[in-house]
Amino acid sequence: MIELKTAGEVDAIAAAGAVVARVLGALREHARAGMQVQELDDVAAGLIAAAGAKPTFLDYHPRFAPTPYPAVICASVNDAVVHGIPGPQVLADGDLVSIDLAVHLDGWCADAAVSFVVGQADPADLALIDATGRALHAGIAAAGPGRRLGDVGHAISSVGRGAGYGMLADHGGHGVGRSMHEMPHVPNEGRPGCGLTLRPGLVLAIEPMLIAGGGDDYRRDADGWTLRTADGSRAAHVEHTIAVTEDGPRILTAA
Repeated sequence: MIELKTAGEVDAIAAAGAVVARVLGALREHARAGMQVQELDDVAAGLIAAAGAKPTFLDYHPRFAPTPYPAVICASVNDAVVHGIPGPQVLADGDLVSIDLAVHLDGWCADAAVSFVVGQADPADLALIDATGRALHAGIAAAGPGRRLGDVGHAISSVGRGAGYGMLADHGGHGVGRSMHEMPHVPNEGRPGCGLTLRPGLVLAIEPMLIAGGGDDYRRDADGWTLRTADGSRAAHVEHTIAVTEDGPRILTAA
């Protein structure tokens, strides 16, 4: 069932979103060559606790996963697209890192992701990240009242496909509220004018994932979580939680 949120509930989600934005900004500043990815998870855990929030990913156990998720953030490096588990991997200069984070604050959830390069960046990686960001904001701009869910997916894919990138098959955004994953599913591709009509009070996580090699296929690591590009090319993932309002889309996880 799709639940529309009141203005007060949207503000509560925005308060959780402010925590997400602060933590993601801090992790981006903290990331450096020579550090273990696990250190970023430790930093995130401390910041979330200090904000009086709770990490949503930790111990999350969807049906597809063999075990509960063991960390606070998802940290996906280079050819890992999403759901990368932080561990002893050491970051190197030029690594492309995507960090996904959700928190609960006072019973409400917000979810966002950023992609960036550690140290000296390859221009191709910067172009990939830029296109992913443009796809995200195109999707957000399409999420106005009276528009359709297909308009959002079409806007995202027009940017991503138009730039020659692949898109992670079978994955997309979702509703957000008391739970991290609520209805509806938000596809990253769609037909304009089709699908659910967007109404004020609908809160969505919009999250394009683009693949540099141009393909859509992926493989899952033995950990049961990490998804990697099938062709070994790099990927980027960005995300905001937004609310549909009478005045247009409101980003709830902006810095």
